[in-house]
Amino acid sequence: MGAVDDLEQARTAFGRGDWVTAFDTWSAADPDALSTGELDRFATAAELLGRHDDAVGALQRAFVRLEEQGDLRLAVRCAFRLAMTTATHGEPALSAGWASRAVGLVEQVGEDVPERGWVAFLRMFRALGMGAYAEAAACADEATAAGRRHKDADLLTLGMCSQGRLALYAGRVAEGLALLDEAMVRVIAGEASPVIAGHVYCTAIEGVQEISDFARMAEWTSALERWCEAQPGLLTFTGQCAVHRGQLMKLRGEWGSALDELEHASRRYLEVGAPDAVGLAACEAGDVLRLRGEWDLADAAYQRAADHGFDPQPGLALLWVARGQGKAAAAAVDRLLGEPSGPVQRCRRLPGAVEVLVANADLERARGATLELASLATMFGSASLEAMAAQASGLVELASGDAAGALPYLRKAEQLWARAGSPYGRARVRMLGGRALALLGDAESARRELEAARAVFRQLGATPDADEASRLLAPADLPAGLSPREVEVLRLVATGRSNSQIAADLVLSEKTVARHLSNIFSKLDVGSRTAATAYAFEHGLV
Repeated sequence: MGAVDDLEQARTAFGRGDWVTAFDTWSAADPDALSTGELDRFATAAELLGRHDDAVGALQRAFVRLEEQGDLRLAVRCAFRLAMTTATHGEPALSAGWASRAVGLVEQVGEDVPERGWVAFLRMFRALGMGAYAEAAACADEATAAGRRHKDADLLTLGMCSQGRLALYAGRVAEGLALLDEAMVRVIAGEASPVIAGHVYCTAIEGVQEISDFARMAEWTSALERWCEAQPGLLTFTGQCAVHRGQLMKLRGEWGSALDELEHASRRYLEVGAPDAVGLAACEAGDVLRLRGEWDLADAAYQRAADHGFDPQPGLALLWVARGQGKAAAAAVDRLLGEPSGPVQRCRRLPGAVEVLVANADLERARGATLELASLATMFGSASLEAMAAQASGLVELASGDAAGALPYLRKAEQLWARAGSPYGRARVRMLGGRALALLGDAESARRELEAARAVFRQLGATPDADEASRLLAPADLPAGLSPREVEVLRLVATGRSNSQIAADLVLSEKTVARHLSNIFSKLDVGSRTAATAYAFEHGLV
């Protein structure tokens, strides 16, 4: 086969999405024999296969040739792609340099051309890096308008997706979701080029995941999965696909599979030279490991997330609470809630923050955080976010001693978690409901709720929660006039836990635990924890 036939084979393979054949054929050809269009397509195939250096090399060669030929518009597009791919690869200085080249060239064009829209994207990303969201939104508007005016499908689709994300950050939920919906329709219909399609898939899915819109997330992740599977050899974007699958598996209680997917995602990110993205996958894995009671592994996962530039809070603070490090957890949450952030970021932070505040008996601040979370849940209209808000409200009422006031919130949360398909979320609120029922004297209803919750925890492998449910399932006839709460405390004393650890486990203050312990000693007529432990074992309380 001659060189001309080889190039035709590469073009044909590229046209049908066979990136491996296209890449291999172009790689074997003399670079000087490739047209600028072929260099552009060669770079696309290389980028999709995770061959970063090859993609950059082809784009650089194309850029030099285009600039020499005076084709400044295509040179701007080439510089844009170089700025984007180097940024994704963790090369900010190179990315800034190519962005500067694109800006300089588009000014030389001096007319209304679609390339000005691509340069607007570069300004948008720069503004986002500085936290200037209003400026970023203006840039996204400019890019979208250029795409619509010039009928540039890629520019329009990416622009609408960017507008959607920024509208969500600004709290304009209906507008943001409508824009993301339209961008996704365009991508699924095949209107965007492969690289732009991949970026839109991942950007849109990440956007709805951040506001816990798991229905859209599941639908779009399935579409992304089909898109990836239809392209043999595709590597780029498969890491993001695995992360989103793992997040959905976590929600659905498929924790072992979730950990496998998240580890797969980390490997894919490293293969394509995007180590910064490992942080999110590591943090998600840390959350699953924490819920399973594998605390050392969870701590290591959270550290890995931090090492890759991803803040592991509030998951790490919840781990500290579980380990009896309440003060460290409270300090982390103080910092987290004090940082400037928009509504989307607050959605991620507040549910865990409420748990930490309650564990530290800071009920006034916990109530304030709960009210804010409820307001955000109403704004975003997400069933899962509404479940988190109702659960947080029930937890605060329960910790405040209002068991009757907690129950309506907990019942609402259970219904919402069931609708969202989260067995763990539903079991958690059933356990809280069991505690409330016990405090109200409805022992049989409490027992049924706690046993149901414990069965789910055991099925999921949520060992700490299963153990807590077992502790709450105290015998009906309690010895020595002990209350159910005092039996809970005594059981934990018998396992060797300190007052601070008991406080964290039962979501009480240390002062309250000390008062319970004093009552226990008095009722049992003992003077030490050792004697109380012996009594617990002798009477089958442990």
